[in-house]
Amino acid sequence: MYDKHELLNKESIVHYIRYKLDYFEDELLQVSEIGDGNINYVYRIVGETSGKSIIVKQADKYLRASGRPLDTHRNKIEAKILSIEDSLVPGYVPKIYGYDEVMCTLIMEDISDYHNLRHTLHEHKIYPLFAREIACFLSNTLFLTTDLVLARAKKKEYARDFCNIELCDISEDLVLCEPYDNYKQRNIITKGMERFVEDELYHDDTLKAQVAMLRNSYMNHAQSLLHGDLHTGSIFINEQGIKVIDPEFAFYGPMGYDIGNVIGNLFFSLVNCFYETPNTQFITYLYQQIQDIIDFTYENIMTMYDGKVNCELYKATYFKEAYVKEIIEDTYGYAGTEIIRRVVGDTKVMEITSIKLIETRVKVETTLIHIGKYLIMNRKNITSTNQLIQEVKQIMK
Repeated sequence: MYDKHELLNKESIVHYIRYKLDYFEDELLQVSEIGDGNINYVYRIVGETSGKSIIVKQADKYLRASGRPLDTHRNKIEAKILSIEDSLVPGYVPKIYGYDEVMCTLIMEDISDYHNLRHTLHEHKIYPLFAREIACFLSNTLFLTTDLVLARAKKKEYARDFCNIELCDISEDLVLCEPYDNYKQRNIITKGMERFVEDELYHDDTLKAQVAMLRNSYMNHAQSLLHGDLHTGSIFINEQGIKVIDPEFAFYGPMGYDIGNVIGNLFFSLVNCFYETPNTQFITYLYQQIQDIIDFTYENIMTMYDGKVNCELYKATYFKEAYVKEIIEDTYGYAGTEIIRRVVGDTKVMEITSIKLIETRVKVETTLIHIGKYLIMNRKNITSTNQLIQEVKQIMK
């Protein structure tokens, strides 16, 4: 039974979970589909009597929207990286209860007590501990998987296991190519933005050269084990802490890509709030979060560096400072590419799509593109997070 891949549904998954896992009592199980993604099916299963619950995530062989074939190996990658991340920062990711390689199902902890960060930001909810929590996750999962810390053989083994060809190919195109060269004709441009996008993105050769450098680093700098798609929809939060989910894009790449994705997505909330629903307190909070996430992550890495790095060559002060400086520069650059791709690419965010007035949406999108370009073009010249915030404030004006 279950010796070949078949898609589960709300009815068949009850039998499947009882067969695979001794978790629920002899009780009725309630099933709801909670996923809305394009490449997986996600179900929540709750025992009516015990109240116990789990999440089952199944990888399909095809994209749900287009029917394009897709390797189901991504769920195995996700299961493995969640286990690694839990060992590095316990409690920051859902617990894994099992992975079925044939059915491509991942069975894990239900985190319904946590809330989708993108939605809470859209509602202007403030979580004072967020910056420290995500900085802890970032610094530990990223720095501790570099070969400054890991044994060289172990790092090479991880790099081999997380050679995530198909999903990296998606990012190489959708994030780091198509927004500047719409060669597949998949970009979605808001009406009235066409000429602006052509002038600011498609015809700006200096910008494209800088993006090419970031793309080259993404594809060739196997520095650290990345989440690979760490936007605010992949982070869940409550007053006690955070849970990070969906690391199916995981691979070995530049550390700043993950940090930059988090930072870049906060700018969507910031610019939306500035134009759509002005809230001075929340805007101040977001500026501080952007600043603190970068500063706290930098501080955490610098603190761990001295205690975790064993190679004497790597302990040289100049190398240490240059190493961390490069991470921060990459953070700014990839934050910029994340911002731009969500504005003009075919994978939008609710902070933009929820705007009803076309005039407001155009203001939001042009401002975001200006911020994205500033981050990419000036990533090597930003000397402090305070400078970053002051420059962004000028762009917002």
